[in-house]
Amino acid sequence: MSGVPEHPPTHGAGAYGAVVLAPAAPGGVSARRHAREAAALFARLRADGVLTGLVAPGTGFPGPADVVVPTGAADGADLLTAARLLCVEPEHIAVVTDSPRLVRAAAACGFGLVAGLDGASGGRLRAAGAHLVIDRLDALEVPLPSTPGGPPWGGGHGGHSAWNLRHDGLDPAREGTREALCTLANGYLATRGSACEFPADGTHCPGTYLAGVYNRLRTTVDGRTLEHEHLVNAPDWTRLQYRTGDGPWFAPAPGNVLSWEQDLDLRTGVLTRRLRFRDGAGRTTRVTTRRFVSMERRHVAAQDAEFEAEDWSGALTVRTLVDAGVANRNVRDDAALAHHHLGDPHFTRPAPGVLLAEVRTGQSGVGIAVAARTTTVPEGRAGPRPDPVRPGPRAAGHELRLRLAPGRPARVGTVVAVTTSHDRAISTPALAALAELGRAGGVDELLAEHRTAWQSLWAAFAVSTGARGRQSLAVNLNTFHVLQTVAAADPDLDAGVPARGLHGEGYRGHVFWDEMFVYPMLTLRRPEWTRALLAYRYRRLPAARAAARAAGHEGAMFPWRSGSDGREETPSVLFNPRSGHWMPDNSRLQRHVGLAIAHSVWQYYEATGDTRFLIEQGAELVVEIARFFTSLTTYDPEADRWDIDGVMGPDEYHDGRPGAPGSGLRNNAYTNVMTAWLLTRAVEMVARLEEHYCGPLWQRLDLGEDEVARWDRIRTRLRVPFLTDGVIAQFEGYEQLAEFDWEGYRARYGNIGRLDLILEAEGRSPNDHRLTKQADVLMLLYLFSAEELRELLARMGYAFPAEAVRATVEHYTARSAHGSTLSGVVHSWVEARRDRRSSWAYLTHALDSDLADVQGGTTREGVHLGAMAGSVDILTRCYTGLELREGMLWLHPVIPPELPEVSFSLLYRGRPVQLELTGDALRLYLGPGPAGPLRLRLDDRVHELAPGRLHEFPIRSPGTPRTDARAAPAATAPDPEPTPHA
Repeated sequence: MSGVPEHPPTHGAGAYGAVVLAPAAPGGVSARRHAREAAALFARLRADGVLTGLVAPGTGFPGPADVVVPTGAADGADLLTAARLLCVEPEHIAVVTDSPRLVRAAAACGFGLVAGLDGASGGRLRAAGAHLVIDRLDALEVPLPSTPGGPPWGGGHGGHSAWNLRHDGLDPAREGTREALCTLANGYLATRGSACEFPADGTHCPGTYLAGVYNRLRTTVDGRTLEHEHLVNAPDWTRLQYRTGDGPWFAPAPGNVLSWEQDLDLRTGVLTRRLRFRDGAGRTTRVTTRRFVSMERRHVAAQDAEFEAEDWSGALTVRTLVDAGVANRNVRDDAALAHHHLGDPHFTRPAPGVLLAEVRTGQSGVGIAVAARTTTVPEGRAGPRPDPVRPGPRAAGHELRLRLAPGRPARVGTVVAVTTSHDRAISTPALAALAELGRAGGVDELLAEHRTAWQSLWAAFAVSTGARGRQSLAVNLNTFHVLQTVAAADPDLDAGVPARGLHGEGYRGHVFWDEMFVYPMLTLRRPEWTRALLAYRYRRLPAARAAARAAGHEGAMFPWRSGSDGREETPSVLFNPRSGHWMPDNSRLQRHVGLAIAHSVWQYYEATGDTRFLIEQGAELVVEIARFFTSLTTYDPEADRWDIDGVMGPDEYHDGRPGAPGSGLRNNAYTNVMTAWLLTRAVEMVARLEEHYCGPLWQRLDLGEDEVARWDRIRTRLRVPFLTDGVIAQFEGYEQLAEFDWEGYRARYGNIGRLDLILEAEGRSPNDHRLTKQADVLMLLYLFSAEELRELLARMGYAFPAEAVRATVEHYTARSAHGSTLSGVVHSWVEARRDRRSSWAYLTHALDSDLADVQGGTTREGVHLGAMAGSVDILTRCYTGLELREGMLWLHPVIPPELPEVSFSLLYRGRPVQLELTGDALRLYLGPGPAGPLRLRLDDRVHELAPGRLHEFPIRSPGTPRTDARAAPAATAPDPEPTPHA
């Protein structure tokens, strides 16, 4: 009996990242007759990068599973426990069981595929709800994300390539996710991968976004007047209409499309779509479109379409349009808000085949110009003349009438230039757009230089893992989207790092603390990008100072959500669809965003040694943020401790004490420890800059010795709460909270990532329980090595031994809902040395955050850029143990057995280094140059690397004790602590 479904399953998402075996009793799956099959299945799944779990009574299972849940009589709660430990949503898990009872339980809990085992009882298993029944475990085949032709990530797959994301067939339900994953961008201009034939509707959402272009609107909803600022959806330049003969304009649909293939080439940043359709007259036509947003010319993008008649001859009419009738409709939760940000367009035709569209945003008054040139391709070849067309008041373009015949294809190309009034060194956006268009060549010429630009980027940013298609494709695609979002960063572009990239309208295009997860990837390769992006924060320093003063504080209080001008953009209320209520949104109390900015400033300085940056911008940011957090402290003379009250930590679920929502927390451990770190760095920075002339800077800041001395005092006496077992308490009063019914809620709701909404609908509050949305205390072990954190706490008067590190990780891992895509990144990091298998499971989940749309529909609103960058960063910094400290590189490798290798390039203080790590060796090549040797600390020894030579070091096997005096004693546990992190 075949274990392959004959048709794509309609249950679940159709792509399975994990398989869980759940025998009814010891005589079930683990019986001798299934032992060899189970071992073979687990080996095959592991080779494919698929996680495995076992829910079973007793022991004796014949092969290691990634997760084992020992139990008596297994039930749905045990299956959900396995899902939680695997960090995979139930809908992406296949359950295999020989028990009708467990079949019913798995189906009720929403597992994507439920397979019954043992054909003898196949009838009972099918009656219980099994989607398929197999006789043998090694006959099990499920659609996997790396399987060509299978229904994996967002309906796409990599086939046999780690550099191509492919989608086959129409899939309206996942079209929005495809559009986001196939977005093309260059850091200035981004265009979603939408089908060119459609305007915005319930399925399609064309979007073109320009970095830093926002507009503000007001909407009255349920008697409330809400003011909201959004990243603006600019005119759609991709619209393409075509029809055979005098028929209707073609609209792809299941009834007329014979085949549909879409391919995103990550190496070159080109989106190609091939479709064949048959019209009402029986004529078959092949259409191939290519689209790219130039990585060489930030204002330029292009699209061409080739039409070929297969079995007919005659006329084909083609229209290329610029549609200014777009609106911000990408986010369902914002459907009730006003969404028209553009005024009436003005169209002119400066030359034959050229259209100029001018439009202005309503409130911010940003002028946008789109100049579009339509020709047959290649340009210069005789062809039909494009005629002007105006199909509606907000759309205009050109129309061509082509003659087709079998074997005689025709190509139409559109090149566009987009500019705004934000651009430097221009007269008007219209003149600038026309000038850019005039300098741009044809489609083929532009494509050649675009490919060369991507080749240069990949030379700097590619990370090779030697893994099979699934993980390699995820690494490449995540890197690709990060690069697309930031590649235009320079001093002339006033834009930050939107948490959802330039890929949609999620979070309204705002900038959060997520940038802290992005900068490490950039700083070690293109540090000038990090400096330019940090300038976004520096320019908004006056607004942050004003916000602090308005709140009664000193220094600079940066907003949790930032947009155009640096004011707080966090909504005061949010709508809970579960309860139908508007509920307060107090997340603006997450003042720790300022700590993230200061941390990013210092990490950039450590990586580059760029003292000029500190003098010009960085020191001012650090000083003003230090002043703000100092002003939050109050002194307790009895304990000789400083306290911080009224803030929220990264957790986001807790916004106050029980019964006092919105009051903030007292002594959030993350905030207090990071404040101690900040003040330490501020004191150190002032001392370092004494060697340089900084008189005007200190005078402008009015910084004196007394203030620095106060920082020096506070940094050692901030209060940090602890539980009785040495675990760092998330905040003061945490120990008094009730435990949460995790299994009950998972059984009842399945996905509990938004426990805040679930509990509000029940009339309850997260403030009453020990739970977290994402890492809070554990963020400290993400940002610092265990040794560094121990030293930092010791200076504050607290002990944090190795056993407390382990207990802290275990405590919060068991109490996290993982409601943020960043959670998998942090937990993978902190588990890297404690539990490598768990670290790998978290990493694969983080890599899949958008490819598998793990939050169940949010990717369509934009990718999660922090998780994308953070997942790649785990490979390059976490598993190599890479730190930047004391003027040298620190490495302490710990590569998971699932990872054959990690190789990449980095730039440390202007010096190129190539690094390759395998299970038994570390190889580094320092590029030639006039500089002297590079100092490297590998585990407990310092080495000097000569330029122009390959250096190879053997790697100790996991569990071999370190001799570093700061490492935990080997007798306690081998490698008990999280990996070092700069």
